Amino acid sequence: MKNTRHSEEPSQRQLRVGEELRHALAMILARHELRDPALMEATVTVSEVRVSPDLRNATAFVMPLAGLMSEEILAALRRSAPFLRGRVAREVRLRLAPTLSFELDTSFDHARRIGDILHRPEVERDLKAPRDEDPGDGA
Repeated sequence: MKNTRHSEEPSQRQLRVGEELRHALAMILARHELRDPALMEATVTVSEVRVSPDLRNATAFVMPLAGLMSEEILAALRRSAPFLRGRVAREVRLRLAPTLSFELDTSFDHARRIGDILHRPEVERDLKAPRDEDPGDGA
């Protein structure tokens, strides 16, 4: 029987493992276990972890507090990926700990841009305009 699942849709297992990895990474980063100077005092949010279908690779989407020093922190996380993989392996019960990669989470910027657009005077005016009544509703 053919699998009709779209390749871009993660399976329930991928979602579950991704969420476990997200929690583990967040806890490790909150405990400041990394010795990299860029990460010593950094507060980093792990917003999502996407796992490959074979569970061998995971991409963690991160954002430093207020977006400060994001490139330096991202570089430090990439340097620390092997160490983090070992720590995650101790906290998440998987047959094989996935190889970790890190990317900046741009969803915060995207949400801010949408908010800015919605608060433009012309958009607010259009949103507050009375809607035309449907002539077919009998009222």
